[in-house]
Amino acid sequence: MATYAIGDIQGCYQSFKRLLKEINFKPSRDTLWLAGDLVNRGKGSLDVLRYVIDLGKASKQVLGNHDFHLLAAAEGLRKLRNSDTLEEVIKAPDAKALIDWLSQQPLLHYDKHLGYVMTHAGIPPIWKLKKAQMLAAEIEKLLSSKARKEFLENLFGNEPLCWSDDLEGEDRHRSIVNYFTRMRFCQADGSLDFTSKNDVASAPKGYAPWFSYPSKVTKDTEIIFGHWAALEGHTGVKSIHALDTGCVWGNHLTAMRLEDRKKFKVAAVKQDLI
Repeated sequence: MATYAIGDIQGCYQSFKRLLKEINFKPSRDTLWLAGDLVNRGKGSLDVLRYVIDLGKASKQVLGNHDFHLLAAAEGLRKLRNSDTLEEVIKAPDAKALIDWLSQQPLLHYDKHLGYVMTHAGIPPIWKLKKAQMLAAEIEKLLSSKARKEFLENLFGNEPLCWSDDLEGEDRHRSIVNYFTRMRFCQADGSLDFTSKNDVASAPKGYAPWFSYPSKVTKDTEIIFGHWAALEGHTGVKSIHALDTGCVWGNHLTAMRLEDRKKFKVAAVKQDLI
């Protein structure tokens, strides 16, 4: 019986199945934690969603920025880009069930017993764990309500760049989602930068990787995140684990066994790539 956290799958179904074989995953015995971005850019987004849904309680997943993009596109609120591979999902006969399931997934998963919390992009240094849980729950409530379409319609954008407890409405919701799903570089006060997606050396002046600041969360638990392929799975911080290793870019898909932090990886399967 083991728990494995896996970085961004992004529709790389064959690579995902290869990794599950590598770790000898048994859904009757083991549990997966999936760090968001289940879909997009790889060729098998539909297969990934169906497989994960079928796992039921054997899989815990959080939403990433590409998952939000799918939710909005399925509502007709965002146009698909040339690099997107989501049309197959949107046109699938079971599309409504898939989208409804996706909209019910959390932004944050925490297991006190195992001692880990997982979000797609991380948790900013300005938030404690309880704060992060509370803010994630705000968004989860909206996504599972009749207000989902209105929420998604006003979700996308960069502003505001810095969190404030005084934020309200669309700005508040957008800020929460951006921290959980798009964050890379920030300032000590939590101000975000979205201009750079490269490695830590590319930090804009006055900014640093969010995990380089003292964390209010790691006093209580370790953090698992994906989203940032340029890190190649390394943060340099013992209690903060980066698991996106760029499978969709032809690199690797990585899993970490939470009980002993052992990592497993497989090379991307070419059939997954556009």
